[in-house]
Amino acid sequence: MRALVYHGPRRISWDTVTDPVIEDPTDAVVHVDTTTVCGTDLHILRGDLPEVKPGTVLGHEAVGEVVAIGSDVHHLRPGNRVIVSSVSACGHCRPCHEHMFGQCRGGGGWILGNLIDGTQAEFVRVPFADHSTHRHPSPLPADEAVLLAEVLPTAHEVGVRNGQVGPGDTVVVVGAGPVGLATVAIARLHQPRRIIAVDLSAARLEAAVRMGADAAEVPGTMIAELSDGPGADVVVDASGEPEGFVLCTRAVRPGGHIAVVGTPGKAVTLHLESLWRKNVTISTGQVDTSSTPWLLELLRFGRLPVASLVTHTFGLERAAEAYEVFSHGATSGALKVTLRRE
Repeated sequence: MRALVYHGPRRISWDTVTDPVIEDPTDAVVHVDTTTVCGTDLHILRGDLPEVKPGTVLGHEAVGEVVAIGSDVHHLRPGNRVIVSSVSACGHCRPCHEHMFGQCRGGGGWILGNLIDGTQAEFVRVPFADHSTHRHPSPLPADEAVLLAEVLPTAHEVGVRNGQVGPGDTVVVVGAGPVGLATVAIARLHQPRRIIAVDLSAARLEAAVRMGADAAEVPGTMIAELSDGPGADVVVDASGEPEGFVLCTRAVRPGGHIAVVGTPGKAVTLHLESLWRKNVTISTGQVDTSSTPWLLELLRFGRLPVASLVTHTFGLERAAEAYEVFSHGATSGALKVTLRRE
């Protein structure tokens, strides 16, 4: 088959590789219809994640059709269309029993496109298939369904839920990339008083308003007013940048909550000398995708209008070009970039 292979920092290519096969009884092999390029993939390409070895097929989000199953797969059959979760879950360890699939101790967690070959390929082997896939309802477009593999659960679980967004809150979302925009849309469901989006890109700020933000700005007046005044109840850092986190610490109110969603690519300074008396709670976390079934129902019934998050679609064989467009999202206008089998 053909797949996008990582060859070391800043080196990827569309190569011919060996077809995946069933290796464990809990495996399934999925024929990929739609996959994505994620911000974490850019971190890998820059060399920020040394655990990803050269020769690894990248990608960890997908929608496709099951073509083979292991002897211990009970809830799938060849021909089923599925959403492949970015997180694999053994289903038997203590974290999995607590629905903390991102912390799986039975061989799961984030392994696709990280420790094993991933989804930016014609086929992918999915470990623990019964617990790591969700049936894809046929009326739901693949470009929306693939958002359930990681983007929407991350925004909900790590941003909105960990940040404890509630009615009447002032919420600030720093970073209006795909996850930040999804955070805006999901936070709106919890009836906050207002949502403020912050980003350096004018196009992304416009997208934030379309997704439900009450205001959007390049860091400036509103953040200064929050810093000098009451502060925000919840600040979600979806930027992945050290400067973005510092901005969050300035905007949060005493007793407020900072939910760190973005994946930092370098060291971030925690200024405890200025935070210690504010009674601030800081949460981080690996997405679990335990909320995917709930989010799927919201999408099915039109309660979560996120189709506009997907701005660019490429054929699978144009994956390297897709990376280039996505990596320059501030100028290309790219939000979520999908790759589709043609």
